[in-house]
Amino acid sequence: MVFVGAEGKIAALISQEFPEITLLPLRGYRVRYTNRAAFFSMNLLMQMPKILRAIRYEKKWLDEIIHKYKIDAVISDNRYGLYTDKIPSVFITHQLHIQSGWSLTDRLLQKINYRYINRFKSCWIPDHEGECNLAGKLSHPKKLPEIPVRYIGHLSRFSKRNMNALFKVAIILSGPEPQRTIFEEKILNQMMDFKEPAILLRGLPDNNEAVEHYHSKLLVHNHLSSDQLNTIINQSEYIIARSGYSTVMDLMSLKKKAILIPTPGQTEQEYIAEYLSNKQLVLSVSQEKFNLNEFIKKADAFSYSNIQTGDNTKNIVNEWLDNIKTNEYTMPSSFEIR
Repeated sequence: MVFVGAEGKIAALISQEFPEITLLPLRGYRVRYTNRAAFFSMNLLMQMPKILRAIRYEKKWLDEIIHKYKIDAVISDNRYGLYTDKIPSVFITHQLHIQSGWSLTDRLLQKINYRYINRFKSCWIPDHEGECNLAGKLSHPKKLPEIPVRYIGHLSRFSKRNMNALFKVAIILSGPEPQRTIFEEKILNQMMDFKEPAILLRGLPDNNEAVEHYHSKLLVHNHLSSDQLNTIINQSEYIIARSGYSTVMDLMSLKKKAILIPTPGQTEQEYIAEYLSNKQLVLSVSQEKFNLNEFIKKADAFSYSNIQTGDNTKNIVNEWLDNIKTNEYTMPSSFEIR
């Protein structure tokens, strides 16, 4: 049996997509975001005590869950407190080199990051090990954690389909407030002068309110299922989205032409957008300078490159499960990705 710990939008999405999975309430870090990009890093720094308390809570929560549900193994998606010596535990992240905007702070954050990661049995990185990578130095730091590290490839829930383009552009909103709403309002204002068929996905899985119609060529949805979203992306010529890493992996796996707008002040998203833009995999622009009509024209003239995608997750998970059955809790150093 599989258990998933989550709350809020993530819990709503998991319940919708995987109703057969047992969902356990686990509160997130509940980081508050500012609408002023210049104060983003300072805002996060001030919330570090709350984040550390959340990590300690996760650790206590996990110990109780292991005992109550007889858990055999744990996979943590960037949740630092979900480590244990009782059973095998894996930490999944592409953020080995955390971006803060200052090199001194980066080094300090990496030390803290590795201090927690090294408490797990192994670390899986959703990226490729060589040049065909999407996260650059974020997932390829000079120094790796001390525990066994495996690159598992680019993960995506979507599959490429050969479909006619029904939409010139699909805008996929996501991320924290208030920036999600700020960007939505900007998009809707610019849509009034956009003459091509378009679809706007608001990224609100727990919102059941009726969606307002803006004009005849624009469709708006609060949220779509994975299969519906997969179809819409395949039916769209261009995708406008944040440069969050999960979104990037999805778009590159589908070979979609993307225009990425980093969430203001989120240094990681800004780095990924610039990194992929330099490799000519995407077009990128700041939210402040974004103009819909202007950048669709640029996209029409832009020569997009492609990158090799694919993942080795199934092989690695099967190997890991075999190790658990034989009480070999860590992957052997000789294990190779096939």
